[in-house]
Amino acid sequence: MCPYESHGLPVQTENVGRPMEILLVEDSLVDARITIGALSKAQFKHRLTLTRDGCEATDFIERQGIFTRAPRPDLILLDLRLPKKDGLQVLTELKANSELSVTPVVVLTGSEDERDLEECQALGVDSYITKPVNLDKFLGVVTELRRYWQSDVILPGAIN
Repeated sequence: MCPYESHGLPVQTENVGRPMEILLVEDSLVDARITIGALSKAQFKHRLTLTRDGCEATDFIERQGIFTRAPRPDLILLDLRLPKKDGLQVLTELKANSELSVTPVVVLTGSEDERDLEECQALGVDSYITKPVNLDKFLGVVTELRRYWQSDVILPGAIN
């Protein structure tokens, strides 16, 4: 991080002008295609990375193995029913890491199990959306999280 003072507030210069980094953790290519299509309609700059199982997602988030140079996600879209390691395990590990726990997480799941919802809420997810995804609701959540993400970003014209 390269912070400096501007109007008394620290500025994170690595965010200036860059697209939002989104990690989609989804094992179903059909569901991934729907999510990617919805995001393409969101009309904001973003880069998306798709991981297909919980272990791959954890390696990406923690920058391990082949993902040592991976960008930190600004938003994680997480399915719960994943191979190798389920989404609740990924979420638990993420929220236990003090550096990563502030990363917004939206759960996109086919699970209507009330216990899953309660566990996700207890772990502090930003939104829980069941599949099939209501695209308007999904885009509303992502747009709101984008505003939250941008609140820490100062656009190049605003830097003195």
